[in-house]
Amino acid sequence: MKKIAIVAGGDSSEYVVSLRSAQGIWSFLDHKKYETSIIVIKGTDWKMVQYDGEKYDWDKTWRVDREDFSVMKDGTKLSFDFAYIIIHGTPGENGILQGYFDMIRMPYSCCGVLSAALTCSKFTCNRYLSTFDIPVAKSILLHVGDEIATDECIQELGLPVFVKPNAGGSSYATTKVKTAAELQPAIAAAKKEATGEVIIERFMKGTEVTCGCYTSRNGLRALPVTEVVSKKEFFDVDAKYNGAVEEITPARISDEMTQKIQALTQRIYRYVGAKGIIRVDYIIISDTPHLLEVNTTPGMTATSFIPQQVRAAGLDISDVMDDVITFGSTGF
Repeated sequence: MKKIAIVAGGDSSEYVVSLRSAQGIWSFLDHKKYETSIIVIKGTDWKMVQYDGEKYDWDKTWRVDREDFSVMKDGTKLSFDFAYIIIHGTPGENGILQGYFDMIRMPYSCCGVLSAALTCSKFTCNRYLSTFDIPVAKSILLHVGDEIATDECIQELGLPVFVKPNAGGSSYATTKVKTAAELQPAIAAAKKEATGEVIIERFMKGTEVTCGCYTSRNGLRALPVTEVVSKKEFFDVDAKYNGAVEEITPARISDEMTQKIQALTQRIYRYVGAKGIIRVDYIIISDTPHLLEVNTTPGMTATSFIPQQVRAAGLDISDVMDDVITFGSTGF
């Protein structure tokens, strides 16, 4: 059987989310085909963790040899044939881990170094995709150490605006700023996340939707579209993980709009050089989808968007995992 390492954890606020996604991937894989282990990375602490299908046993771990990504367990060396990266944020979503796997010639589930680095920077990715006539929000990027006067920001973008970490995820340290007094505290909070870079985006009012896409055995396939209706001010951390949201799959939009979003998602997949499964988020304004962001390592818990969309498409999630491993990965 092919030996699969599900690689989770990471060094961002999404560490716990990643561990939950790893449990989802483990449950989706066909264990008659794959011998599956979970590797948890945090800083320089890389270890295989015992997992029984329900919970992690943190008292039973084995150190990963970073020379060749192997594990010595009970006197036997365990090597892997494939890495399924499910780290949200650094180092699994920004190209760092991809570079490591490239160097040791280990096939992995998602896009390569350049694509990962591009899509992890919200500002850079949106500016790049805007050159293909894809509508995006007007925005300002603050590099580490940059400051911006409140009046200057409001004059350029107006109010409300969204302030968020440029390389963050799961809406951590993201604020919808509605008054001038809220702007600088929101920037300060966002600077504490990820790389310290901050993106300030003009607010876009419309219908929020998201669409998954992956390379199947029959070629590139876009999944059904999900409509996101947050019960909060926006789709924040509480809405994402504590149920304060209505997720409607398929979305309550026309067939024509659905096809437009699916086709746009496939274009974006190709434009960024994606591999494996991605998810693209949009706001529909006046019958035009506006890009929010591209997620090249989307959440994969049982209730995440991608599994919802797979079910709505009438597909078997284990077959989708087979396709990612066999047809949609970065391999050697």
